Amino acid sequence: MKFKDLLVGILFTVLYASGAVVMKFGLHSAPPLTLSTIRFIIAGLLLLLYLYGFKKGKYAMPNKKEFKILFWLGLLNTSIFLGFGLLALRTVSSGIFNLFIPINPFLFALLAMIFMGQSIRLREWGGMVVSFIGLFVATYPSFAGSHSTIGGILLITFAMIAMAVGSLIYKKANLQLPTIVVNTWQVIIGGVILLIPTLILESGEPITIDIHFIGYLLWSVFALSIFNVNLWFYLLKKDAIKANNWLLLNPVAGYILGAMLLGEPITGYAVIGTIVVLLGLYLSGSFRVKPSN
Repeated sequence: MKFKDLLVGILFTVLYASGAVVMKFGLHSAPPLTLSTIRFIIAGLLLLLYLYGFKKGKYAMPNKKEFKILFWLGLLNTSIFLGFGLLALRTVSSGIFNLFIPINPFLFALLAMIFMGQSIRLREWGGMVVSFIGLFVATYPSFAGSHSTIGGILLITFAMIAMAVGSLIYKKANLQLPTIVVNTWQVIIGGVILLIPTLILESGEPITIDIHFIGYLLWSVFALSIFNVNLWFYLLKKDAIKANNWLLLNPVAGYILGAMLLGEPITGYAVIGTIVVLLGLYLSGSFRVKPSN
């Protein structure tokens, strides 16, 4: 791996893990769905301006059939996944949230087996079991304290299921669109969908325009939704397998950032649980690096 690619991978991992941390800061100033809606609509509009303004003529508009798929991707990958994620972060530590991210490929594999007839090897089953044991070890002790609740864990679980279903739909649909076009439309569609529950559930709740709110918007829109997405596209273009392997370091970066910026404790259970999760991913073959096609 080239030194430049190594630096890009490390930067991507840190920025990706910072998402849960910056959400925690944002919750000091506004309710979760409001934060999500504002973030995605602003990011989506900026991306639309880039695609069809600055790059006018380079990217075609999706057709009616493609828009149907993009609607479901926006609902699942943006509205539900990140909306539920922000709701969960009211009662769950950012470290626990980040620990769940690498488990998503397992959920996708299960859905692919059920709905697409893809087989799962015994080694992969074993890796799943070990990783879920690691999740249990890391999360169960925190229920007794103030950093996590069962309700928060359930919200994260629903969010991960939604993302896995969205990934399955994307794979089955086989959209012939550039990745940046797919991301742009799923972000803006997801933000518009979130307007409905936001107005129903959080209408009238106070919004404080302070350093937390402004910092959340600047970081989540520019650093995460725009800049880090471009880093992800760069890594995918280089090697899709290696790109996904960077996600496996998310729990480590998440716990470190949570401890440094939020004062969240790194317990022995969290360390052991994270090691067990990574061991499960290794056993399942997730750490194997194959030559890219």
